[in-house]
Amino acid sequence: MSVYPNHLTGYFGREKNMLRNEKGFTLIEIIAVLVILGILAAVAIPKYLDVSGQARIKAAQGAIAEVKGRLSSAQAKYMMANSGNAPNGATLFTYASGANGYVNATNLAAVGADFNVVVATGAPITVTVDKVQNQSITPSAVGYFNAAGDP
Repeated sequence: MSVYPNHLTGYFGREKNMLRNEKGFTLIEIIAVLVILGILAAVAIPKYLDVSGQARIKAAQGAIAEVKGRLSSAQAKYMMANSGNAPNGATLFTYASGANGYVNATNLAAVGADFNVVVATGAPITVTVDKVQNQSITPSAVGYFNAAGDP
């Protein structure tokens, strides 16, 4: 005979069955999931770092396009002021960075505090961006502007 009354025996009997029927994850399954998550993280983190580097390069190319747009505007202004005569690279650089354009070469290259832009005279005019948000980009982004009067 049982020490427990019938109503308690049934309860404890069900509790034993419930423990036997519970389903859960084994240690092997949990370790397998952790390994898979680790592999995914190992693949995703380098991809993310590459994406941010590519974004800096694209931003540098945008800054170069801005300076080239300024040079194009200065070239059109020069041609309108000089009976349609096209400037060569050196003349355009002097015009664009002088009193008729952006006052000096620093202002010509000032596309924002996030960029380190250098504009150099020549044929063609060279626009170089080597830093975006104080992060060096390697290789530097370089763009060229051919003045209409250059051969």
